[in-house]
Amino acid sequence: MSASATRPGLFTRNRVPRDLVPPVRPEYDRVLAPFVEAPVERTLPLGARLWQRDWLRKGLIIAALALVWEGLARWQDNDLLLPGFLATMSALFDGLANGELIDRVRISLTVLVQGYLAGIVLAFGLTTLAVSTQFGRDLLSTLTAMFNPLPAIALLPLALLWFGLGPGSLIFVLIHSVLWPMALNTYAGFQGVPETLRMAGRNYGLRGPSYVLQILIPAALPAILSGLKIGWAFAWRTLIAAELVFGASSGRGGLGWYIFQNRNELYTDRVFAGLVLVIVIGLVVENLVFAAFERITVRRWGMAR
Repeated sequence: MSASATRPGLFTRNRVPRDLVPPVRPEYDRVLAPFVEAPVERTLPLGARLWQRDWLRKGLIIAALALVWEGLARWQDNDLLLPGFLATMSALFDGLANGELIDRVRISLTVLVQGYLAGIVLAFGLTTLAVSTQFGRDLLSTLTAMFNPLPAIALLPLALLWFGLGPGSLIFVLIHSVLWPMALNTYAGFQGVPETLRMAGRNYGLRGPSYVLQILIPAALPAILSGLKIGWAFAWRTLIAAELVFGASSGRGGLGWYIFQNRNELYTDRVFAGLVLVIVIGLVVENLVFAAFERITVRRWGMAR
């Protein structure tokens, strides 16, 4: 006869001594009374709510800079060297009203978009080759080491020889200014993709461009977005600098040429108006275009704070 049969109650069904089994406590729900002694959610004061607005804080910074600018101009009292903020705004509104500045901006942005998009396409093609083959990795590292430190404006004399006076030369230097920083940021983002996602893509049979489009690009989108921002900034300032050197094709030029012309004619208020418009376009692209793209992608997906 077994021990469990001779001594009933000493063991549980699974042959575990009863003194080693923890006691089972009864479960119950306790309903708490609602907390009404103080408000659970407190409304912030109006000043605190307004201070949380990004546009208000940035607007105050711009207003402070405008006040400092106007104060320095009045203290110097020389409109030829430093026109005031109000005089610059008057020249800016006049240029927009007569359509001259609008036409110059249209010419510049048309060339900028062509060079920017071409640089992005070439950068993605180069990084796709780099993540697919060893030859592509060697090619990317060699070309970026050679051409990334080279200023885009330094290639302008060669561009003039190869493409002549016209948009072709500007597009060439814009591609150079966008391609290398965009390729470096994109490749760095691809390198940072977790191995789990890479294995998932390979398990689904993804290879080559489909692997890049469906796995690497969504996972590396924060780094790609940084590359897009850097490429845009490089392209915009390269375009203005190139148009300051040359930019008039058949008597027409962009915003940089507008600044250069008015500098030669000593219309300093118009020069500052052109510079202000360059800054305004940069602020609009950064805070509206890229911010909206980031909000609907990486922030919505929880990839950035």
